[in-house]
Amino acid sequence: MGTPRPLPVSRSESRERALHLLYEAESRDLPPAGALTGAVVTPDPYARRLVEGVEEHLGAIDELIGRLSRGWTLERMPAMDRAVLRIGVYELGHEPEVPTAVVLDEAVELAKRYSTEESGRFVNGVLAAAAAELRPPPGD
Repeated sequence: MGTPRPLPVSRSESRERALHLLYEAESRDLPPAGALTGAVVTPDPYARRLVEGVEEHLGAIDELIGRLSRGWTLERMPAMDRAVLRIGVYELGHEPEVPTAVVLDEAVELAKRYSTEESGRFVNGVLAAAAAELRPPPGD
């Protein structure tokens, strides 16, 4: 018997893992990828890609979120909402093979599961506006 192979991880699970890593990094006042180095369980490749991608494009991601979230500054929103939005904006802008509807649906589900009662609607609104800007329909 050889070494057991790790079970395949779905992208949904990867997003959830990335969310926890981003939240942990922010709580510990680390850069996003700082949570990767201290992770007890090695993140799967897509979770790692999301966290590293958010870190690489953080300035542009936060600028877009701040501009699109009317009435809310980045600092005022719940940390989980910030992390969910950062993953969603990163995927919309840098993972073109992931369908827009999947990005929005997954982000809304994560926000509903881990943040406030209103978070799902808020995240959906901000990411729908981001999608219109980052992935305009053909011909626009």
